[in-house]
Amino acid sequence: MKKNNVKKLALAGILVAVGIVCAPLSIPVGVSKCAPIQHFINILGGVFLGPGYAVGMAFVTSLLRNMMGTGTLLAFPGSMCGAFLCGMLYKYGGKHLPLAYAGELFGTSVIGGILSWPIATLLMGNESAAFAFVFPFFVSSCGGTIIAAVLVTAMKKMKIFDVYLGNLEAEPQAVRH
Repeated sequence: MKKNNVKKLALAGILVAVGIVCAPLSIPVGVSKCAPIQHFINILGGVFLGPGYAVGMAFVTSLLRNMMGTGTLLAFPGSMCGAFLCGMLYKYGGKHLPLAYAGELFGTSVIGGILSWPIATLLMGNESAAFAFVFPFFVSSCGGTIIAAVLVTAMKKMKIFDVYLGNLEAEPQAVRH
């Protein structure tokens, strides 16, 4: 395994751990537990690690939250769709951060919200309208996206993860006096 892949996997593991530790910081909205930190982590993963890692992180975090009783089945479509669209729009949209933020918002709230309806009705026994989860997921995504817009923009300017992951042609040189 290449050194860069090990670094990406380690960073993904740390971000999943942050998602698990911060899982109690959720906002109950109906049968869903909206977790703004998950959306922040989705954006970190999508921007710095790519769509594949972001989706994998969202899946593992959702799975562990469900196993620990701090999440619901609705965490899967919401977080995974948001992470995927965030990563894809960032990667193929010229690496523009606003596209990543929009991808997380739209992917989680609209796509994830609509995909949550069959899960809620068929698996959870909750009768709801097809678009019942779009607004709560949007509220949750907004919180995480605002956090991400502040922190990820700063991290990107400071090249924090770029240096760690080796995404630069040359690492910053030491200041010479």
